[in-house]
Amino acid sequence: MNGEGLTFGIYPMSVAGTPVGLAVGPQDDDGAIQSALQELRGKSKMLLPRNYLIYTGPEAESRTIEVADRYLHSGLLGDLVIGCLQEPDIDMHLWLAFVRKVIHRYGASLASLQITNEANLSFMEGSKPYALQALVEGVVAAKKEAVRVCPHVKIGFGSVPDGPMTLPDFWESLAKLGGKPFVDSVDFVGHNFYVDVFEEPLDIAEIPASVERTLRHLRETNLKALGIPASIPIRVTENGWPTGKNPFVQLERTYEHQAAVLETVIRTIYKLRLELHITHYELFGLRDADSSKDDLFYQFGIMRDDYTPKPAYDTFKQLIFELGSDSSERQ
Repeated sequence: MNGEGLTFGIYPMSVAGTPVGLAVGPQDDDGAIQSALQELRGKSKMLLPRNYLIYTGPEAESRTIEVADRYLHSGLLGDLVIGCLQEPDIDMHLWLAFVRKVIHRYGASLASLQITNEANLSFMEGSKPYALQALVEGVVAAKKEAVRVCPHVKIGFGSVPDGPMTLPDFWESLAKLGGKPFVDSVDFVGHNFYVDVFEEPLDIAEIPASVERTLRHLRETNLKALGIPASIPIRVTENGWPTGKNPFVQLERTYEHQAAVLETVIRTIYKLRLELHITHYELFGLRDADSSKDDLFYQFGIMRDDYTPKPAYDTFKQLIFELGSDSSERQ
């Protein structure tokens, strides 16, 4: 582990996924994003932008590269995710060529590259018949290319907690397909989880135990089944607590409670970081998709859509200062 602190990151854009599509709103403002990131990290702490590319096939590759170029020119490359959602099938050679292209084109500006975001989620990448193969071969190819051209870039893959909507036997199937070449190529395992967001509401006193159960199950059950040793770190790659209203139960979610929940979650992860080898905490996200909409899927930000801060913004800033790793450390 690099140093004693957590490496913090954040999704800096506004678009968010919902059960029925995308939550969108006012256009992103690159200048406002950079100002907010600089204020959050201060003069000495690290705060990595975490952004996403979605590979949907060769026909759309040029548009995907345009998105990545925008991130590059705006200074918003740090931790990058490549999701894979081609229909109906995938040409594995072209997929791997795209992975290598991303490393060649952007490697100098990347801290890490994550291959797939939520490959065990049954209605996302996990719904594709090629998901496991794309994950395994993508990680192995990315690692080989990174070693050759930009060895500082860490390579990993993403996951979500086991539940009703995840693939059964995912970890065992991944172990069988990947084997030692895959495990040897993994520098980290990303985990996306949202405490007290999509399930029954929790009292804030219950949140630390929920966080610990999630991360302990990943380390002691899932990664053990995969053959990932304790020396390979976990990264919390998506976590957040939106404001607004839960569209399913109509429960109001206040700005003040967002700050309290995020502080509780982050401090719990910090306490577990050495025992479970957790190196990163990456927040979803910087600003709301559309603050005028009550639906929680539009209000994941610690800022409103006009980049004015919610109370959680100052809370996150203080936690980075107190618990974060120094910017001089290599990740």
